[in-house]
Amino acid sequence: MNWLRKLPGYQRTPYGFELRLLRLMPRVLVLGSLLPLLMSGLVRLFYTEGSAAEIERHIEVFDFAMIGLAVLLLTAVLTISIGCVIVWLMKGPAYVADGYDVSHSDKPKPD
Repeated sequence: MNWLRKLPGYQRTPYGFELRLLRLMPRVLVLGSLLPLLMSGLVRLFYTEGSAAEIERHIEVFDFAMIGLAVLLLTAVLTISIGCVIVWLMKGPAYVADGYDVSHSDKPKPD
């Protein structure tokens, strides 16, 4: 049984910005994950003012901020990727399902 048939005469829409953006998302995800990790490492090297407890507290707060930034970036990349996939699928070939015969399709019933 053929569930879906391609609509005859349908022309596919050429891909545009969504495909370029979708191909860019893995790089954005990797670089966006490495940036907070790198900044968290750098703060450990350069932050030396205050007592040991103050330094540890400031570094911990900075780490929480970097985790928040990484999670924000992950959700943004996921949301943008889902949007790009939806647009990409919508530009694909059109399908038509089996028709459903209506008894009064030729002559509509009066109301």
